[in-house]
Amino acid sequence: MRHIKSFSQWCTAALALGGLGFGLTATPVEATPAAAPTVVGTTEGRVRGMTDGDLRTFQGIPYAAPPVGALRWASPKPAAAWTGVREATAPGAPCAQPKGLPIGVPSESEDCLYLNVTAPAESGGKRPVIVWIHGGSLMYGTGDMYGPDRLAARGAVVVSMNYRLGVMGFLGDPALKDADGLGLEDQQAALRWVRANAAAFGGDANNVTIMGQSGGGYSVCDHLASPRSAGLFDRAVVQSAPCATGGTRTRAEAAADARRVATAVGCTGKNTEDTAACLRSTPVAALLDAYGPDNEPRPIAGTKLMPLSPAQALRTGRFNRVPVLVGVNHDEERGRVLGQELASGAPMKPAEYEPAIRERFGDQADAVLRRYPLADFPSAGEALATVLTDSAWSAPTLDTARLLSAWTPTRMYEFSERDTPWFRGYPAPSFDPRAQHMSELAYLFDLDLFQEVPQEQDSFRARMIDTWVDFAASGRTDWPAFSGTHGYVQSLASDDWNRTDFTGDHAYPFWESHR
Repeated sequence: MRHIKSFSQWCTAALALGGLGFGLTATPVEATPAAAPTVVGTTEGRVRGMTDGDLRTFQGIPYAAPPVGALRWASPKPAAAWTGVREATAPGAPCAQPKGLPIGVPSESEDCLYLNVTAPAESGGKRPVIVWIHGGSLMYGTGDMYGPDRLAARGAVVVSMNYRLGVMGFLGDPALKDADGLGLEDQQAALRWVRANAAAFGGDANNVTIMGQSGGGYSVCDHLASPRSAGLFDRAVVQSAPCATGGTRTRAEAAADARRVATAVGCTGKNTEDTAACLRSTPVAALLDAYGPDNEPRPIAGTKLMPLSPAQALRTGRFNRVPVLVGVNHDEERGRVLGQELASGAPMKPAEYEPAIRERFGDQADAVLRRYPLADFPSAGEALATVLTDSAWSAPTLDTARLLSAWTPTRMYEFSERDTPWFRGYPAPSFDPRAQHMSELAYLFDLDLFQEVPQEQDSFRARMIDTWVDFAASGRTDWPAFSGTHGYVQSLASDDWNRTDFTGDHAYPFWESHR
């Protein structure tokens, strides 16, 4: 079985068969007779949103100028002011991204730098602000596909944004100066907008939490490391994105991607100015095709935007030190392995297990096979998923918590629910997905990607949401801070909300000795 190396490849595989008491309670919202207005003044002009029950929603607010024409591959510029009242009742266009994956929305739009705000409808109080950075390998996704109503109903002002993705946001061509981290710069522009405008929506501009999962979680790692993000946020939530092993790439890696794109669209053999002009005049569709659907772009380390990789920044303490909630799912790679199963039309065969391990681990494969013998697992797919989860997610996330906790208050969790919703519209898998990659999002957001959360888990779901909102409000959780080499890790599951033996459960000493 070929190992799938990126989450976007997992999604491609899955689609191939598509046609076949927390002790602290969440910050209370003080009921007052007055309802907050649906017309709100921002730094650029007034916007009109909608009220639905106890919540107000504002969508499609521009936080930066459209990056089109001469502004393609340029740092975000301020949005133009407007007169009168701008309707904010529909989300902005998705940023340009390839077709075909359920975590994204196919688009060729460059005019896409918009954000959304959901807040309690009642006026009064300064509420914690949560800025959600969507995942999708920095290649796919939109902010509005993650319904934030449950978080807002517990007393938070929730902001989501679109940001430039893939070839439009992270193209490291030398002809395009500083274009390799534009997606991250867009997020920074959105955070500056939040600082300036949160109070208008009932939020506390001095209490902003950035929160991201997968590619969005790696973006949070980058904001922790980037000096240009200093002062833009007060807490951070990192979900399924071990900062110790990701968040940036090398200049050589980015240049190789850029050469491939420039060659494919016929923009090579020119001087720097001509190459830049050629790329800027190339249609978006051609650029998306040239870049391909399976990349996982990152900003380049060693630049003014990102002087150090997140791992180097955390190791040396040279990062934006705010309280951090960091976590991982117990069975991250089950989804990836099941995606391959859907693509092939059959479960992984026992004879495929050893070759897959040897391909992935090379000269360490014998040790891995001894530590994870196939006979210990119900199926080859479950065996491979366990190995890849422990090595690529669990151990690096514990490393991340260790690095963070040496410098700043850190809480660590493991989402461990075994009865999680499967993807909507896909055949039942051969083994339970359990706490696979993305599965915790079904509990925090209303997300059409998944089947419904079981009704008997409503109290568990509410407790998770309370935990996230409480952390945004106070920087604390109802379990102890992580400290020391093997600090406290909280298991989050409907039948278990206790400390977990994380190092033993995921063979951390083994992986620590086989780096």
